[in-house]
Amino acid sequence: MKIAVVDDHDLIREGMKTVLMNHGAENVNIFGTGTELTASIDADKSFDLYIIDLELPDIDGFDLIKRIRTRNHKARIIVSTVHDEIWTLRKLLAHHVNAIIYKSGNANELVTAISEILQGKNYYCEGVEQQLKIAEDDSLHPTTRELEVLNQIARGKTSREIAAALFVSDNTIEAHRKSLFSKLGAVNVADLIVKAMDKGYIRKNCQ
Repeated sequence: MKIAVVDDHDLIREGMKTVLMNHGAENVNIFGTGTELTASIDADKSFDLYIIDLELPDIDGFDLIKRIRTRNHKARIIVSTVHDEIWTLRKLLAHHVNAIIYKSGNANELVTAISEILQGKNYYCEGVEQQLKIAEDDSLHPTTRELEVLNQIARGKTSREIAAALFVSDNTIEAHRKSLFSKLGAVNVADLIVKAMDKGYIRKNCQ
């Protein structure tokens, strides 16, 4: 099996190569940038498995996933990342990656992920599974309307301004605010926004 490892940190990609070769892999290619990888693919060098980082110096990780899929829709992709925000995990699932592991995990997780993929399964490390399980509890999720209100609050809008923008009464907005504070366990607006960011309901640049 031909494996490509893409990470801009020498220690990480060399470490992954060592782990893989110690577990029987004989054809491991390492790349420091997404550009290096795509150039190799464009030169008709194909790989069976890709292990990529989301934060590369030249190409966004999600864009790299798309490029890999465009060139080989059967490619199996493992994402190794430090990001545990729920919006990031949801986006990775939407891109149909085969495995997600955290860089803070141990080497055995990489080996386990590959083993599961070779059996036709997907693999998500324990931390990812926990995040996804929390996200699946709809009773704790803001509704679509509450998310609209939440984003307006994050932009510094008052209840009256939000009510006018959404064509509802001030009382309706206050009810949504109360529900948001309850679901996120927030004590004030600043706490609400921080917790909403941590859970992936709003982006850090939404303000």
